[in-house]
Amino acid sequence: MAASFRLAVAVTCALLLATACQGLHVGYYKKTCPRVEHIVRDEVKKFVYKNAGIGAGLIRMLFHDCFVEGCDGSVLLDPTPANPQPEKLSPPNFPSLRGFEVIDAAKDAVEKACPGVVSCADIVAFAARDAAYFLSGFNMKIDMPAGRLDGRVSSSSDALNNLPPPVFNVAQLVGSFAGKGLNAEDMVVLSGAHTIGRSHCSSFVPDRLAVPSDINAGFANFLRGQCPANPTPANDPTVNQDIVTPNGLDNQYYKNVLAHKVLFTSDATLLTTPATAKMVQDSANIPGWWEGKFKKAFVEMSKIEVKTGKQGEIRKQCRVVN
Repeated sequence: MAASFRLAVAVTCALLLATACQGLHVGYYKKTCPRVEHIVRDEVKKFVYKNAGIGAGLIRMLFHDCFVEGCDGSVLLDPTPANPQPEKLSPPNFPSLRGFEVIDAAKDAVEKACPGVVSCADIVAFAARDAAYFLSGFNMKIDMPAGRLDGRVSSSSDALNNLPPPVFNVAQLVGSFAGKGLNAEDMVVLSGAHTIGRSHCSSFVPDRLAVPSDINAGFANFLRGQCPANPTPANDPTVNQDIVTPNGLDNQYYKNVLAHKVLFTSDATLLTTPATAKMVQDSANIPGWWEGKFKKAFVEMSKIEVKTGKQGEIRKQCRVVN
């Protein structure tokens, strides 16, 4: 009996250890590919220093990857005869999602150093973290855990069904984030990423420029000067989401929300409930409040529905399954 009990305990502990080893943790590649994070950061730096918009795209890419099939690199997969409509061709992603060439370059460099070891999903997470670091003027220092595997499923319809559109109200946004294990505060602080990047006019015209609207009149007139009244695929310009500090990852977004100078309904709606309005005010007015919350929420987002074991693989190339 005692021997059997000890054996059972040993087996249980072994299983618990195995389970723990499958989880994400900081320094995951310390032994198998110790320079991976430096390699990815060097590649991200090359691109972001040439074009800050690429950095905004990389941050957005992590969000768009994680909300569809979990953080598994599914957004990277190219169309094939068997799957002609992957996530990257879905309306929320195409043609606006950027940064795929950065992931390709980082993956190539990593494969030369450590072939077959690092997942594309982890590279997406590292690249988004590094983009935040550079665009924040080195203020966003995020410890990004790793250990994700790459998924094999990528569907345009899944992206449409899971990514919250810019016309969502607070209740819809909270519900969307709750479905991914994130709370209302996570939603508000992650919305702060709208302080960088550009948006196609079709994402907010005519919804936000209609009369009456809660948008600042001067800002609305500025946007009308930038955007056609009826954007089409052939005539759909882009505008900065934050006209004050367009290339800086900072808390200016929340000041813009308070001033009613934001592009999307999903931005303006943050003022429509006392709880979210308070979070906006704190983010805008308390030094360091938003930055600290953003780091935490960013990491939590990177843990959504990660693939482990036989659920995924480590792709040789990020655009195709093995």
